Amino acid sequence: MSSKAKKCIECGKKLKKDEVALSKKLIDLDTEDFYCLDCFATYLECEKNDLEIKIKEFKEEGCTLFL
Repeated sequence: MSSKAKKCIECGKKLKKDEVALSKKLIDLDTEDFYCLDCFATYLECEKNDLEIKIKEFKEEGCTLFL
């Protein structure tokens, strides 16, 4: 399955590359469980905005998953 075809494990929504990267960063690099931001926020019991902030921070840190 290519990264372009990844879907949220909860709702089935087609994922953006940052959503795939965040799942890899916060779950496991080799995970096959990917979440959209809405479902990931529910799973992690946080706000969607918190995840958007983390994505920005990871990009600023130069994390290669978010290139």
